[in-house]
Amino acid sequence: APFYSNNYTNLSYFILLGFSNWPHLEYLSVVILIFYLKTLVGNLFIIILSYLDSHLHTPMYFFLLNLSFLDLCYTTSSIPQLLVNLWGPEKTISYVGCMIQLYFVLALGTTECVLLGVMSYDRYAAVCRPLHYSVLMHPCFCHRLAVASWVSGLTASALHSSFTFSVPLCGHQQVDHFFCEVPALLRLSCVDIRANELTLMVMSSIFVIIPLILILSSCGAIAWAVLRMQSTTGLQKVFGTCGAHVMVVSLFFIPIMCIYLQPPSGKSQEQGKFIALFYTVVTPSPNPLIYTLRNKDIRGAVKKLMGIPYLISITIRD
Repeated sequence: APFYSNNYTNLSYFILLGFSNWPHLEYLSVVILIFYLKTLVGNLFIIILSYLDSHLHTPMYFFLLNLSFLDLCYTTSSIPQLLVNLWGPEKTISYVGCMIQLYFVLALGTTECVLLGVMSYDRYAAVCRPLHYSVLMHPCFCHRLAVASWVSGLTASALHSSFTFSVPLCGHQQVDHFFCEVPALLRLSCVDIRANELTLMVMSSIFVIIPLILILSSCGAIAWAVLRMQSTTGLQKVFGTCGAHVMVVSLFFIPIMCIYLQPPSGKSQEQGKFIALFYTVVTPSPNPLIYTLRNKDIRGAVKKLMGIPYLISITIRD
């Protein structure tokens, strides 16, 4: 049902101001669409390839498949609304639509933070505990880790979304953002929101800082284990194992920390919008390329899917 504020104004919709102060940015809609299509195609490619090739039915690619599906859903929860607002004269979203968008943006973003931490543990087990890897990363345990990542994100989002929409908005309906985000919605309140800000920072610390510590600790352990081997290929193994993951983590975590680890009143609204534009549009786009560009397993799966070995064998016989 629509929210009724302290002055009993019926808020059935919100006006998303987006980049109204920067009208020339509307011409970037084509660039945003290209990034979105690139994200869709790249992640769909990984999902289909991981499903079809039995050699990719390993814990690493199982988690990568989950990450690709997450990025598909995450970008779809905000970018289509952004494109509609950039192209169309009406820049509105219904109250229910805003609730749904906020819930899924929070849920998928939180799930991705946890999942990236899980992926770092998988790489740690593969490099530092190779003899016990099959036991540590048993398929049942991998599925439980994936389910725990999703459940934690969905649950945390449900609690925080309900807490955000319980704040009286006092008739305000202009959201100074291009999608429904917690800091932008909290700015509409005419009551004390320090409890909401504290909750936001605590939950962000739990679901951002803890996975980040796990990721950095895992990469540090991997680097130390490989460098102790005193092999000439040690650094290459470190970069091959951790490089791609650290790059994805940096592109995702740094903007998230800039948005959610400080109170809404403590940063510029325009700055927050541009940071959000980066981690919703730009960050998910290179992920498929980062994980597959130098990956021999992916290249082999592509050749197998395209029938290249079969064509080569025919050529040799002829």
